[in-house]
Amino acid sequence: MSTPNVIPMADIMLVLLIIFMVVTPMLQKRPSGGFGQDEHSQGTCRDADKDDSIVIAVTRDGNIFLRTTQIRKEEITAQVKDRIANRLDKTVYVKERRARAKYGDVVAVVDEIRSAGVDQVGLLTERNERKTRLRLLRLPRTR
Repeated sequence: MSTPNVIPMADIMLVLLIIFMVVTPMLQKRPSGGFGQDEHSQGTCRDADKDDSIVIAVTRDGNIFLRTTQIRKEEITAQVKDRIANRLDKTVYVKERRARAKYGDVVAVVDEIRSAGVDQVGLLTERNERKTRLRLLRLPRTR
């Protein structure tokens, strides 16, 4: 009487198991580190560009602007409280203006915003186009 040979079937099952073990981590929808841009971060930039959004800009020399009007640091809490009083979206955006703002100035502004009762503070940055252009110029020429 002949017996069925199960060794090829076991080999196939082991190969399929390895393939599934390798492919399964790749099926995640977002990277595990969370460093890439996703749809939520792109939507946040669009929200900051709206006319009724609250954007506070900090300059390198420590000047603070609420949209286009210059304000003092002591006025931030009162101004933000007035503007978020009747809003559903209580997000305030902080950005640097034209040059790199000092870290201490940005932290002081964020502290003033948080003392106004704001839970969500967005930090807006701009991409440095000059460095990107320099990188493109350094690429070797192709003929």
